[in-house]
Amino acid sequence: MNLNRRHFLFLLGATAAGLAVENYAFAQTPLDPQLISQADPQPIGTAVLPPLPYDYNALEPYIDEETMRFHHDKHHAAYVRNLNAALDKYPKLKTKSIESLLRNLDRIPSDIRTTVRNNGGGHVNHSMFWEIMKPNGGGEPTGAIAESISNSFGNFSTFKENFNKAGGGRFGSGWVMLVLDRQDDDDDDKNNRKLKIITTPNQDTPLMTGDYPIMGNDVWEHAYYLSYRNRRGEYLEKWWNVVNWDEINKRYAQAIAVNNDDDDDDDD
Repeated sequence: MNLNRRHFLFLLGATAAGLAVENYAFAQTPLDPQLISQADPQPIGTAVLPPLPYDYNALEPYIDEETMRFHHDKHHAAYVRNLNAALDKYPKLKTKSIESLLRNLDRIPSDIRTTVRNNGGGHVNHSMFWEIMKPNGGGEPTGAIAESISNSFGNFSTFKENFNKAGGGRFGSGWVMLVLDRQDDDDDDKNNRKLKIITTPNQDTPLMTGDYPIMGNDVWEHAYYLSYRNRRGEYLEKWWNVVNWDEINKRYAQAIAVNNDDDDDDDD
């Protein structure tokens, strides 16, 4: 192990430790009750670190085992701990879904709002991230998501190019996402909503602006630096080899079906 690699591993460990501080400024449970994993027995509002749906080394050579261990066991685990610690201060919030909390951040008490935003967003983003990847993935999409991508972007090649460009252009840490636009109240055609590519800073989630995330790639350096160093563009291109289009099709169907109306209009 060379010095640069050792130094970077130290930084990864230090970052994960720093995330354990509740008010860490830049620090994901499934989105809705119906999206909760069958293996997750926890009540709604309690964040649980989901196990990886594959081995740590299953995505090699595109994402290395060491990165997966740090990314899942340290970074994601810290988001879960911090989120739960914040919600412990206001137990009533645990009766609400994580999705609802993130969609209604202005209703979160000010002393934990930033913690919920950063760590709740990190938890939701990463819970999606693990699921939309798989060994021997990739290729071109099929099914409803393929049709929607063609309708929204012209073809898959153009979509992929635009997605990579957006991810490469995200300054600093964040995510590149494919989202489904929120439903307009006066639009009677529920299936006419368009897909769009967005980027978000830090651990912000599209849920906060009413968009529904279909898929996304993590462009924080800890997601790729051990294998790709500063070559984010190469990471973005190689990542398509592990994309799980079956899961993305499921998320697209959920996005079409989800009710975008606020389910928590009650005053706290």
